[in-house]
This record gives sequence, C-alpha cells and structure tokens, in this order.
Amino acid sequence: MSTDVKRRGSHDGRGGQARTRLARAVVIEAARALFLDRGYAGTTIENISDRSDVPPATVYRLFASKLGILKALIEVSIAGDDEAVALVDRPHIRALVADPDPRNQLAGLAGLIRGIMSRGEPLHRILVSAAGSDPDAAALLAELMRQRQHGHARIVSSLARSGALRPGLRERDADDIIHALTSPEVYGLLVRDRGWPPGRYEQWLTDILVNQLLPPPTTANAQAKL
Repeated sequence: MSTDVKRRGSHDGRGGQARTRLARAVVIEAARALFLDRGYAGTTIENISDRSDVPPATVYRLFASKLGILKALIEVSIAGDDEAVALVDRPHIRALVADPDPRNQLAGLAGLIRGIMSRGEPLHRILVSAAGSDPDAAALLAELMRQRQHGHARIVSSLARSGALRPGLRERDADDIIHALTSPEVYGLLVRDRGWPPGRYEQWLTDILVNQLLPPPTTANAQAKL
C-alpha cells in the first residue's frame, strides 16, 4: 500500500510540474504577442490571462507581476527554451569559450548573437521603453546588461589567455568592441531598419569581430613562422 501511494505521489508531482510548465509557456507566449502588439504599458495581467486562458490568480502565482512575465519572456528568448540552466552553463557555450581556434570562437559568438537577437531584440526595445518610467524595469535592464558584459568578458579572457588578441589591444578595449558590435541596437539598425537578412548580419559580425580583435593575416602568418 505504501509503495502504491509513493508511486502515485511521484506521478502526481510530475504531472503538477508538467501542468505548471505548460501554464508558464502559454502565459509567456500570450504576453509576447500582446507586448509586441500593444506595448508593455498597454498590456495588463488581465489581458494576458484572457489570451492565455490562465486565471489571473495563477498568472500572479507563477510570475508575481507583469514585469516578472517580461523577465521570463526575455530569459526564454535569450536561451531559446525554458530549461532551468543558465546560458553560461550550457554545453555549447562552454565549448565556445574553450574552442582553441579564435576565429571559430568569434564565428560561434556571431551565430549565438544572431539567434539571441532574432528572438529577443524586439523585447529588448519593450524593456528599454518600460525602463524609462519603471524603476524595477530599469533594474532588470541593468542586470541584463551586466550579464551581457560577463559573457563578453569570458570570450575576451579566453582570447587573451591564448595570445590571440591583436597586438596592443587591451582586454578592456576588446570587451568594449564586442559590447558595441553585438548590441541589440546595432542588430536593430541593420536587420530591422536596413533590412539585412539575419545571415548577412551574422557574416558581417563575424568578419568585423575578426578584423577588430585578431591580428591581421600577415601578422598572424609571421607569428606562425617564428
């Protein structure tokens, strides 16, 4: 009898987790559509509840606030899924940082940024708009900025340790270059405003990162002969 109860309890627990995850997913998708259509200020919890068919009380229980929904939406957009694993701890990111070929590292970074921006750049604009009048949204924006900078620093540190940085280029300056070139603003200017296909953006980003951060080909060849 106790075994049956234990199994049933385990099953119910897994079922509850699945229902919670499904509810979070439908709320997040409803919020995405509404935020993009009406903006952050023009969307209410009730709107999200109606569109997702999830009761308002459940929405509040899952996310605590409208900003909590936006935060979860941005996190899913950055990662590409709702797995509870930080982006920096994921195998493909660890492999990118550890890649011994600096050109592969920068090409991988460009591909990663393309994916993140294609999913998240419109949401970044929504958060920037909300941050203008909401201190909590401003704090979230600042935290996402710190996370970006931390990610850049890991790439730059890896390049510096392997001696791959352009001669005379300080790590801080390399970090600034990556921060500027991989920003949502640059992606928006080129892809959204100028109509670049994402693939063209990725190739441009790869080329310019290599050009700005690594030694010129002649220098690299000369160093290889020494």
